[in-house]
Amino acid sequence: MCLVAGIGCATPGSPVPKGEVISVDWTSPLYRGHPLVGRIWQVRTRTFVALSALESALAQADFVLLGETHDNPDHHLLQARLVLAIGATGRQPALAFEMLQTNQQALVNSALVGSPPTPDAVADAVDWRHSSWPDFSMYRPVFAAGIRDGLPFLAADLPRETVHRFFSEGSPALPEPVRRLLARQGPLTPAAEKALRAEMARVHCGQLPQSMLGKLVSLQEARDAALAQSLLAADEALAPKGYEQGAVLIAGSGHARTDRGVPSFLSREAPQRTAVAAAFVEVSPEATDPEAYASEFDAASLPFDYVVFTPAAERKDPCLELKKKLHPPPPGPPPASHAVAHGAFSP
Repeated sequence: MCLVAGIGCATPGSPVPKGEVISVDWTSPLYRGHPLVGRIWQVRTRTFVALSALESALAQADFVLLGETHDNPDHHLLQARLVLAIGATGRQPALAFEMLQTNQQALVNSALVGSPPTPDAVADAVDWRHSSWPDFSMYRPVFAAGIRDGLPFLAADLPRETVHRFFSEGSPALPEPVRRLLARQGPLTPAAEKALRAEMARVHCGQLPQSMLGKLVSLQEARDAALAQSLLAADEALAPKGYEQGAVLIAGSGHARTDRGVPSFLSREAPQRTAVAAAFVEVSPEATDPEAYASEFDAASLPFDYVVFTPAAERKDPCLELKKKLHPPPPGPPPASHAVAHGAFSP
């Protein structure tokens, strides 16, 4: 079975675990022949499942969280396929995006009144080109899937201005509903806070002071709460349509994790509602056991309901890029050795 109509299936022959393999013409180039690529792992049962089982679980859930690696185009193709599968049931959940800020909602709404609306109209309305997100071409399939099924789009994350104020003012900078969610949730357990601090240190390549790590941990919690609040508010707004519409969140896998991410807020605030988190995870050449990937999330077991394994994207060393931003070279002429090497001086 192929994930997207019109995309060819991979040929059999590679040694793989038992169970169905789903495949597309993968865009990401690394480790396509890995035995886990195209496999869906159900964490609770510790078994591989078919695509139809994942689609069924998502279609029945009130809240769906699709956790991605932002710069992997295959993750967005798979998100689009699953959004279409949910829409095929006749439901019209809100399609929420971490990439859109709540203060952009009016811009998004205006872009969708075009005849016909297009993904690029939304991107132009929010000036995606000048955002910090990967090129919109990666996300276009997800927006196209939502437009095809007439799903309401939801700008779900905190505005940049709020984030900037949060670093200097703390929680008073947050919207009142988000502050209430955080207060009811209470602080992270010491173990969870330690793990999240370690994660923040790792993703920032050990370049940040300890004082900054604490602020980033608090910001992650605040953003999880804000995303959850957006989903809950959208679900309530859709109640006149039958209160069974729910919401689908497109976000980084860190926000989709069930132990401390958005699902933890949803389960507390709406215990009568169901949430299913599926993460798309890039394979590593040395890891062929699905549970081995739990260590990538600093967890004893994978913190999702389902994991879909994909090839890995090819990217520059993020630590080198971060070091350039945090430690730019001093102004002035380049060192002589640099200048000579580039022909700046004549002998």
